[in-house]
Amino acid sequence: MSFGTALVIIVAIGAVTSVIRGRQRARAGIIADKQGNESYIPKADPDAQREVKELRERIKVLERIATDANTSESRKIAAISDEIESLRDK
Repeated sequence: MSFGTALVIIVAIGAVTSVIRGRQRARAGIIADKQGNESYIPKADPDAQREVKELRERIKVLERIATDANTSESRKIAAISDEIESLRDK
């Protein structure tokens, strides 16, 4: 084995080790910034995720109510409904 081959093998081993280390740290939620300082990223809170999902659904409903109540079609329906109710009262 020549010196060049040994050098290539050593570099390849170092690269593979670096990739494996990075994957393990990513699974554990550890990241490093440009200076090499490592920090831990906390995992997502399932209760918070559920609450966000519920709030998004509520916003969709409120948006639908706000937009549906202002269309000309819904105004016509409301006017007809009011007219029917006034005729029932007579």
